[in-house]
Amino acid sequence: MTTTDTSIAAAEAHSAHNYHPLPVVVATAEGAWMTDVEGRRYLDMLAGYSALNFGHGNRRLLDAARAQLDRVTLTSRAFHHDRFADFCTQLAELCGMEMVLPMNTGAEAVETAVKTARKWGYKVKGVPDGRAKIVVADGNFHGRTTTIISFSTDQEARADFGPYTPGFEIVPYGDLAAIEAAVDEHTVAVLLEPIQGEAGVLVPPPGYLAGVRALTRERNVLFIADEIQSGLGRTGRTFACEHEDVVPDMYVLGKALGGGVVPVSAVVSSAAVLGVYRPGEHGSTFGGNPLACAVALEVIAMLRTGEYQQRATELGDHLHHELGLLTGSGPVAAVRGRGLWAGIDIAPGHGTGREVSERLMDRRVLVKDTHGSTIRLAPPLVISKEDLDWGLEQLRAVLTG
Repeated sequence: MTTTDTSIAAAEAHSAHNYHPLPVVVATAEGAWMTDVEGRRYLDMLAGYSALNFGHGNRRLLDAARAQLDRVTLTSRAFHHDRFADFCTQLAELCGMEMVLPMNTGAEAVETAVKTARKWGYKVKGVPDGRAKIVVADGNFHGRTTTIISFSTDQEARADFGPYTPGFEIVPYGDLAAIEAAVDEHTVAVLLEPIQGEAGVLVPPPGYLAGVRALTRERNVLFIADEIQSGLGRTGRTFACEHEDVVPDMYVLGKALGGGVVPVSAVVSSAAVLGVYRPGEHGSTFGGNPLACAVALEVIAMLRTGEYQQRATELGDHLHHELGLLTGSGPVAAVRGRGLWAGIDIAPGHGTGREVSERLMDRRVLVKDTHGSTIRLAPPLVISKEDLDWGLEQLRAVLTG
């Protein structure tokens, strides 16, 4: 057996089979490239589902982490620490908001947003206790906790995990009229991904987000934007909502906020919304820890330059132009996306998404499939145009060869 085979066999024997990774065992990585245990190099065209927007081993982020490692890494929220105020202040400013509630993972942040919306509904809007409703979209992916899968339409994530949490109404994604019909006097929030990542990088119709913003403001309902994958530079703007000049009531952030170094997530909103909390009502031992704050502060500083948003715009335009040349003639049924982010539907008879991903792996390019016939491209924003073109060349070879 090879070193790769041995590592995979050991993992299969001693870890729960809740993932089905490609058969590559990464040992080191830098920028947009990863090297496996046998010395083979691969172009990373997934970037940890946007957690690695700034690439592997980013010097600025690692330096920030190393400096903090020598000082203090955890206090819990039982005490203040000297990085917390700066983190909350600067993240709130980046979002154009007032307050931050830090957590660790994206799912935790979504759970926090759900709890926040319900409490706001009872304490501010005056919804009767236990009647709060949140409107969500089909095809959503907000995480895999028990409550979150309760409003998922993905049976793979949902089946055999009931009973499910009530209080959610699912409507078609991109259908503003369906949201309008679902919102009633007990609705406290509309929770949406500005672009649905796991569903295949689905971009809603023009005007949809702006329409949701107008509707929720008119009906006194919170608009919660889950920008865990779409935010922090991926689409060419700091937030995907900015493409329609929309500012939601609440951002849910994660993934790239930790720079691929540590898990960092947050809910960012106004004082009127996050001000509903009182001590003891919600929290996390590691949420807002000094190491997380140090790394996230560097992420915020990098985003303030606009450099990464500009790279995502320019390289994204090139990516979508090249992918557009593959559509309508054989192997590619459709391409969607925005910025340096794309979903590619493989036409019937040209392989499943998994099979295409495996063939790309053989050509030293790493992507991931979703929903059977779709693959996703989300390379680090630091990828060079030359490396991007090489990756696209391998994709063309796989699809047309």
